[in-house]
Amino acid sequence: MLALSHYNSSASPLLPQFSNDSEGRVEARVAVEGLLQQGNLTFVQPTTSGAIVVILSMTLGIISNIVALIILANAYSLQRRRSKATFLLFATSLVVTDFTGHVIPGALVIRLYLSGGVSPEDFDSSDGMCQFLGGSMVFFGLCPLFMGCAMAAERCLGVTKPLLHSSLVTKTRTKICLCIIWLAALCVAMLPCFQLGSYTYQDPGTWCFIKVLSGTEEVDVAFVVLFSGLGLTSLAVALVCNTISGLTLVLARFRRQLGSHHSAKSHDIEMVVQLVGIMVTSCICWSPLLIFGLMSVIHSYTGSIGADLSKYKTLMVMGVRLATWNQILDPWVYILLRRTVLRKIYLIAKCQAGLRGNVLGRWEPTSFPSSEKKEVNQV
Repeated sequence: MLALSHYNSSASPLLPQFSNDSEGRVEARVAVEGLLQQGNLTFVQPTTSGAIVVILSMTLGIISNIVALIILANAYSLQRRRSKATFLLFATSLVVTDFTGHVIPGALVIRLYLSGGVSPEDFDSSDGMCQFLGGSMVFFGLCPLFMGCAMAAERCLGVTKPLLHSSLVTKTRTKICLCIIWLAALCVAMLPCFQLGSYTYQDPGTWCFIKVLSGTEEVDVAFVVLFSGLGLTSLAVALVCNTISGLTLVLARFRRQLGSHHSAKSHDIEMVVQLVGIMVTSCICWSPLLIFGLMSVIHSYTGSIGADLSKYKTLMVMGVRLATWNQILDPWVYILLRRTVLRKIYLIAKCQAGLRGNVLGRWEPTSFPSSEKKEVNQV
């Protein structure tokens, strides 16, 4: 999504310390132009093709999220089961957050691309738009991770302790939990407003994020540790909860084979499969940026980044590219991992491999309506 700027490591010590006043910017611009003329510094401005790639990815993300929203809204309106309705409320909120987080930062990045991006001497600076863009990336980065963690914990409680879940989890409490998640992410994103960390333009001048590469201070390190720590902790908790839910459903399957009346319900299996899809997507898309950010800020603060500065710039750009795909792939979890789609996949696999339903018997086509009727009758 972003074009890279390339610097010779031998030239980086020649760059002056930039100040925020106009005189410092003029001196910095003259110094950088001198390096460009000498050939010691190569700056590749964002190209039109880069803007086209951003626009195409935004379009794909918007279409994916809208389709997922239609599917979830339709499922929510037809849902009578309270546990499933709670899950759908979480899922719809997640897709809405992904949609908003895809459009707002994407529009600002496109604007920076079309304006040619900021010049190299302004990479360590910040303005109002940079503050908003950096805060948006932190906010819309933490929200999906927090929501995925909350959804995994809710399903873990629903699968392992259904009676306790029915007494504790309600729509009102779910909405309160969502508000707390949004508020917590907003508080973290606004820390730089209180001088607790800072957002700066990042190479190649078309996006903003927490200061991690140069001029880092204790508050910047603390800010990155907080952001990455919260994100990685959310992923770890989701992994544990989904593992417990999955093992519980497998044991329920074995009990059914042994003649027990307690068995895994198809809607529980569907929700856990979707949660695993969300977790895998989040791990693949967000873990690199969280880890690269920690690595970069630690090496920058200790002064050991040195000649590896260009490598860490590349890692950060790779990380943010992967992170943007999380908001594109998340909706496809709900589009593809539905019972109707999974049932068709199962039937195709059964026909191809000659299976008789010994492994995935619970996913027989007739099991879906029957399990729903039993659940409704019990209610």
